[in-house]
Amino acid sequence: MDRRPEPGRGSALARLARDRPLVGVELRPPRTGMSHRDSIDVWIDMYHAMERLARRDTLIFLTDDAVGQAEEENLGHLSASRALTSGFGAITVLGGDQSIGPRRCVPHSSDLRRSIRRRVPSLCLGGWANPARDPVGQVDLLGSPDYEIDFYLTQIVSHHRLDVVERFVARAEQRGITAPGVFGVFYYRSARPETLKWLSRYFPVPAEELLEDFEKGMSPVEICAATIRALREVGARKVYVSNLDLRRIDRLYAEIVTAVEE
Repeated sequence: MDRRPEPGRGSALARLARDRPLVGVELRPPRTGMSHRDSIDVWIDMYHAMERLARRDTLIFLTDDAVGQAEEENLGHLSASRALTSGFGAITVLGGDQSIGPRRCVPHSSDLRRSIRRRVPSLCLGGWANPARDPVGQVDLLGSPDYEIDFYLTQIVSHHRLDVVERFVARAEQRGITAPGVFGVFYYRSARPETLKWLSRYFPVPAEELLEDFEKGMSPVEICAATIRALREVGARKVYVSNLDLRRIDRLYAEIVTAVEE
């Protein structure tokens, strides 16, 4: 029996399944170690940001650190069943950082998704892909019946490295992947070399090209919009934007969407 969730009206999966483009937003809860007052301020900012974004045609993704011992951070209390009762329509299950910390309870993210599917069949489950890696291997994982996904998110990509996305999308079409994909886009606030070097520890950063963009007078909004437009041209029509300032998120989001459509 197929126990996968039906994309109900207004659900996350229903929006992902629609043909029209999507500009989603990734938000991060307060980091551990913050003072009580600072943590409360960030939670308040996040609440208001989500409230404003919820009025738009978008999806909101909450994330943790996903690195090393701190990877569960403030989302660590969200078990699958608790996520569903708390109003989360979907969760993305990654393999995690296995280079540090305790051993994982299961060897692969797909094992955990299958376990969640049995326990909470109505919860939509997402996987993870990295277009910068071997596209054949990455897409074949997504297409495996044992991978157990309803949708997938990707690593951060850029219009300055569009060839990897083109190869990934082409392979997905050849393989007949039907699960919706949401491609990661980073909002670069500046081209400070030390910041870009630090970010490059976690995802591919086109540092030289970004520096040229800023030197030409392009704004962070224009650079972000350029990536989204380029992705749409090669078939990656759904994205999530990471690193937006919570206190200005509604204005920044509106500016990015407007710039994309210009």
